[in-house]
Amino acid sequence: MKVAVVGTGYVGLVAGACLAEIGHEVTCVDNDATKIALLNDGGLPIYEPGLEDLVPKNVEAGRLSFQTDLAAAVRAAEIVFIAVGTPPGADGSADLRAVEAVAEGIADALDGYKVVGVKSTVPIGTCERVRAIIASRSKQHFDVVSNPEFLREGVAVPDFLRPDRVILGCAADEARERMERLYAPLTDAGARLITMDLRSAELTKYASNAMLATRISFMNEVANLCEEVGADVESVREGMGSDKRIGPYFLRAGLGYGGSCFPKDVKALLRTAQTYDTPLRLLEAVEQTNASQKERMAAVLLNEMGADLSGRIVAVWGLAFKPDTDDMREAPSIPLIRALAQAGAAVHVHDPAAMHTAREALGDLPRYFEDPYACVEGAAALVLVTEWSLYAAPDWARIAATVVEGRVYDGRNLWSPAEVRAAGLTYRGIGRR
Repeated sequence: MKVAVVGTGYVGLVAGACLAEIGHEVTCVDNDATKIALLNDGGLPIYEPGLEDLVPKNVEAGRLSFQTDLAAAVRAAEIVFIAVGTPPGADGSADLRAVEAVAEGIADALDGYKVVGVKSTVPIGTCERVRAIIASRSKQHFDVVSNPEFLREGVAVPDFLRPDRVILGCAADEARERMERLYAPLTDAGARLITMDLRSAELTKYASNAMLATRISFMNEVANLCEEVGADVESVREGMGSDKRIGPYFLRAGLGYGGSCFPKDVKALLRTAQTYDTPLRLLEAVEQTNASQKERMAAVLLNEMGADLSGRIVAVWGLAFKPDTDDMREAPSIPLIRALAQAGAAVHVHDPAAMHTAREALGDLPRYFEDPYACVEGAAALVLVTEWSLYAAPDWARIAATVVEGRVYDGRNLWSPAEVRAAGLTYRGIGRR
């Protein structure tokens, strides 16, 4: 099938490359000419494992192309996906200007029946708004479907190619049949396609992310209680996760969630609930817990090391909000580094992928190191923020020889406390005994 994907961010680029991989002819469109030029030159505007192989492979096969001409892409396509950003506004609601602008562009280019699929994460009722915009500008026959994505940054490619489910909000038989043909290579391989109405599909996306955010915040509160009562959150997590009704996923304590999805989607869902005068009090608490959790590690360091860190180095391993991405949006490393710098510390940082995006977020506030061991030389403390596999089994003897005060703070409970202490270092995790 011929497909146009509007937007070449995390959602659009991954969707476009993966749809090409399963055999469709895909044109990715973006109004950022610099980004399109980069893609046409063989570069990638984002770091996402798997894309470095998938994109050139499908470009060479003639199934994937990039351009700025929205009208031409729409006219050539059977299905047009809207996959542009919906950043939060000042009140937490999703900014839909980009979605609406694309809808206008699609309407002006329609020359026959098209299915317009909304992959952007949008508030309830947005697909109806898209339909109204197009109908007000075009007399052509079309249908709008909601087809939210459920891609995790860092594993987005396998998530798309081997999904738990494909959600389709759709009322028209013609549109549903076309979407079923699009996803046939995935459903034939065992993926489940779930069809529902537009508003239910839109809410499914928000509710899914809100549930995962709730699990994270719940375990962070349990971890904080563990520290007070002398329990170990890793033992608690194992005991809870072995219950089939609960399961082990998203139960790891840490420094709070970040990224482009959970914070934005929680805020947007709360804003929608306020609009309909139906408060989501549990979700309000989830957001508050996450905000306080991001500040907790800095408070622990300042309590143990003193409020004035002038003349002392604190090394931070990991900057991105999670491993296998360069995304710094809402990353817990940002408030931590700012708090340490405000206390007078010289903050040394390392990340295998997010150094360039960290510079955009933090400027010259920390000092950046290309080598993780050079980063910790002369440091009073080492803080792990992001659980990259690179950091999973460090040389503790080497670290002990260079971390002058021997302090190790494990913000993701990645390391064995016994191994750290055996090297002569002090260990502090999240909710660990």
